[in-house]
Amino acid sequence: MPILTFDFEDDYSLIGIHSTEEDYKLAFLINKHIKTKFKRFNFNLDFEGSNAEFPLFEYKDEHNFINYYLINNKHTQYVNNNKNGGLFDGNYSTTSYLIPEKKKVDFFLKIEGGDHENYIATTLEKLKQINQIITSYSIELNSLKNKDYLIF
Repeated sequence: MPILTFDFEDDYSLIGIHSTEEDYKLAFLINKHIKTKFKRFNFNLDFEGSNAEFPLFEYKDEHNFINYYLINNKHTQYVNNNKNGGLFDGNYSTTSYLIPEKKKVDFFLKIEGGDHENYIATTLEKLKQINQIITSYSIELNSLKNKDYLIF
């Protein structure tokens, strides 16, 4: 009896964005320069066993059959810990990452559909024209250990 195997090919491209802007401001700037229409998604990305939530913005270009997702890579949680007044009490913050091996990336731009190679190059050029973006670059999906977190 033959064994069936499934080889799921990644049907999206990923761009890493470095920027100190807030997510809503970055979505606005991308809308302005790339002519997208990002809107805040109704829900955040969250995972079982974790308190971290990652804001998500979405734009579906139905004319070109391309879906865009702007995803925050960092979640900072502030903790107020004034229980005993001891040496290690006090306020602190913890940072969680959607893709831990890419801690320096602030945002991911996930693009589904379209002619990936040419379209990604054009998108990267447009992103580099935005002054508030420090840098942006294409990320090879095979280099990610946790790329399953980007499937939603």
